[in-house]
Amino acid sequence: MRPDADLVLARLLASDPEARREWTESFRLRADPRVTRLGAVLRRLHLDELPQIWNVLRGQMSMVGPRPITHEELRFYLDAPDAYLDLRPGVTGLWQIEARHIAGFRERVALDRAYLGEMGVLPDLLLILRTATRVVGIAPHPADRA
Repeated sequence: MRPDADLVLARLLASDPEARREWTESFRLRADPRVTRLGAVLRRLHLDELPQIWNVLRGQMSMVGPRPITHEELRFYLDAPDAYLDLRPGVTGLWQIEARHIAGFRERVALDRAYLGEMGVLPDLLLILRTATRVVGIAPHPADRA
């Protein structure tokens, strides 16, 4: 990210109604001007996720679970706080494997709820395996083709 990422985002959201709509719905931008060229390469190679392994080793995250969210994003979980608050955030999970390319939180909350209902050692191992195949390019994610 650029050092002035907050300012760049604020300017974009103030001047571009489509970007503002996309940000309001998902807190993501397909064409994010805050990401540097190096950051784009790190994201494309999934190397931007490596620091989260340190969080797993420190016990702050798990390998599988819902993605970490901001306080602003928690409002999307108000009807299903157990789908997020009862779980330790994870490096990978159903959303990353099934619907990362979907720009809405409704689907993300549904996938977090589904994970809550089927979590266990075997499902977690399968999600880790599916994630690994995506990272090494054996099974590309639809969002990686764009």
